[in-house]
Amino acid sequence: MSKIVIIGGGLAGLAAAYRLSDEHDVTVVEKDDELGGMVQSYHVADYHIEKYYHHFFSSDTELKELIAELGLSGRVQWVKGTTGYYWGGKAYPMNTPMEILKFPPMSLLDIFRLGMLVLRTKLVKDVSSYDNITAGEWILKTAGRGVFNNFFQPLLNSKFGSSAAVVSAAWLVGRVKIRSNRGAEGERLGYIRDGFQLLVTALTESIQQKGGRIITGNSAEQILQDGGRISGVRLNAGSLSCDTVISTVPPMTLASMIAPEALDFDPTAIHYQGTCCALLGMSKSLMTDGTYWLNIKADVPFGALIEHTNFMPTSDYGGEHLLYIASYFQDREDPLYAQSKDEVMKMFLEGLESMYPDFDRSDVQWWELGRDAQTAPVYETGYASRILPYKTNIDGLYLAGMFSEANYPERSMNGSVRAGYEAAGAVVRDP
Repeated sequence: MSKIVIIGGGLAGLAAAYRLSDEHDVTVVEKDDELGGMVQSYHVADYHIEKYYHHFFSSDTELKELIAELGLSGRVQWVKGTTGYYWGGKAYPMNTPMEILKFPPMSLLDIFRLGMLVLRTKLVKDVSSYDNITAGEWILKTAGRGVFNNFFQPLLNSKFGSSAAVVSAAWLVGRVKIRSNRGAEGERLGYIRDGFQLLVTALTESIQQKGGRIITGNSAEQILQDGGRISGVRLNAGSLSCDTVISTVPPMTLASMIAPEALDFDPTAIHYQGTCCALLGMSKSLMTDGTYWLNIKADVPFGALIEHTNFMPTSDYGGEHLLYIASYFQDREDPLYAQSKDEVMKMFLEGLESMYPDFDRSDVQWWELGRDAQTAPVYETGYASRILPYKTNIDGLYLAGMFSEANYPERSMNGSVRAGYEAAGAVVRDP
């Protein structure tokens, strides 16, 4: 029986603990007071709602199987996720071929080229073959400047900001492959009624029932070694002895816990970006046409609006309408991270007012703002060669997270679950 410390209580860490705690002495260490990582939730009145918008896809095999194993399948609901594109001061639905044909900035030829690009991505077997060309170059070559300028460039800019020009076509192909899996009526997305907090809670209880230990509100500060082998973890408060560590934290955080020169890979090679996401509880709907996800080309400090209660019923949330305002940033000096929450929210509300003249701030009953400087990798060209291993060169040190092969070429909840499983499997396979 191994004595295992898992650093990070997000989905990857919890999935690894879930797989290992049957036959090993497992301790999960989470710096925050709450488990879940990017799946953490706010507790509002009588309900939970994720801090960052979430849904999953029919192709998310490991996540669906985990939900079933934990007895939550009955809580899953599959819903048509309606999408739109805000352009030229107006929101256009983009769910069916006929709606896409009516999108003003693109000609019929552009729309045909966009359709051919989507069809081409569905036929791709190995996305890594697109790793060394930028998304922009590939779109221009495959579909032309009209499709790039009027459809993809705003999406790339809102998602990656100043890094948009270096994002690989592998990321784009992978994302389009997932998002183009839709029928004539639109895309079907999965959600756990009452929120993914149910999944986090069920995972936690299962780990503890198997004898696993959960420590929250205490950060890992240093990974200890003895004679070149893992021997323990020093925490902010206390320490733990162990012979195995699974680290799920971003590579730069890992580099602060262990001498980088001891590793046979560069933990600084994968660059992360941050997320700033506001959640508004409103007395009435903003996107009254029923749009769930609105991509935006406009001079506002955010790239997408996600109206959660155009996806799930307001009755699940005390009759409130829930709206996410999503934006990404590339460094800690960005105003989205550096300014106070009140200042950022002021910018967001001004952006809403510029897009929706009928929007009234008095409709906002409450708001929360979540932000983190290291939420996801930037999938630059050459990223495939930088993917971190599950098993490292240090005896007893394993890795799982956003940086793992399971989350290439696009991160997802399913990818994090699979990364946790893969790291657990590597531990079990070691002599």
